[in-house]
Amino acid sequence: MTGECLSGIFAGLPVPDPDPDLLEDTALRIIFMGTPDFAVRALDALCASGEEVILAVTQPDRQKGRGRKVIRTPVRLCAEKWGVPVFQPAKIREPEAVAKIRELAPDLIVVAAFGQILPQELLDIPRLGCINIHASLLPKLRGAAPIQWAVINGDPLSGVTLMQMDAGLDTGDILAQESVPIAGDETGESLYEKLAALGGSMIVRYLPEIEAGTLMPVPQQEELSSYAPMLRKEAGQIDWSVSAARIERRLRGMLPWPGAFTTLDGQTLKIWKAEIADPQSLPEGSADGRPAPGTVLRTDKRAVYVACGEGVLALLEVQAEGRKRMETGAFLRGNPVSAGTVLGV
Repeated sequence: MTGECLSGIFAGLPVPDPDPDLLEDTALRIIFMGTPDFAVRALDALCASGEEVILAVTQPDRQKGRGRKVIRTPVRLCAEKWGVPVFQPAKIREPEAVAKIRELAPDLIVVAAFGQILPQELLDIPRLGCINIHASLLPKLRGAAPIQWAVINGDPLSGVTLMQMDAGLDTGDILAQESVPIAGDETGESLYEKLAALGGSMIVRYLPEIEAGTLMPVPQQEELSSYAPMLRKEAGQIDWSVSAARIERRLRGMLPWPGAFTTLDGQTLKIWKAEIADPQSLPEGSADGRPAPGTVLRTDKRAVYVACGEGVLALLEVQAEGRKRMETGAFLRGNPVSAGTVLGV
């Protein structure tokens, strides 16, 4: 179908249909960088919306398990599903890697949990810059594990920030930000899923404004920043000297990895689920703070009740070393625990 010019000397002359080949040339050329499941939701959303993703950059595949089988990254698997070429440099800052990105001349680079810091020379390549999908309400919780620390810290809200990347650690200008409430029973795993879905939705919804340059960059308020360091396995070890509320939040935040654990009779005991106990449900005098933190106050068919630095924690689901996860009542039937036993020693 043709249209007509409405004014000027060309009025009344037919206007040809747009050349499909020319329209194709005007599409944004996007390079996507990411590695874990969190990033998959964004790559999936971009590809499903019809955007031109010309390359997926992800961390190298790793060997896992006793058989040392090579496991492809989640982003690689997603890219292969959509027919997107994959690039897996050991270090993105190496000259060869930067040269490959420059040669492809992307309009935009979208980054989500890539796992490597991008050098300035790479940030300068795309004409629209590099946009990071960050799982926190920046400037709060910059760093590697913002989802888990939001739960551990007891924050009422988390969210996703679309950020114009600079050479700093999550310090670039904010382009868009949306929040989600953190539920009272939220775990690191459940919040991860919510924010991954939100990140995928946001990058697609805001992409037209990013292309048009109509999003107003907002500098971060440095004085409000906080840091979310990477979690390591030893971070899951329970410190019974802190309050039951802090331990319960830490347990939820560290699910599914690294998980919270203590020791019982010298063996590792992983705690999958717990709740703050009502002191009225305990024997008189057992919750007055005098027992040493980590002391088992009593057990019943449902839980093991453990004294903390403040309050009492009821352990509801546990996993003994070399055993499967189970409800505490089932665990106690085969592993009686006496009042006065001290955990974590």
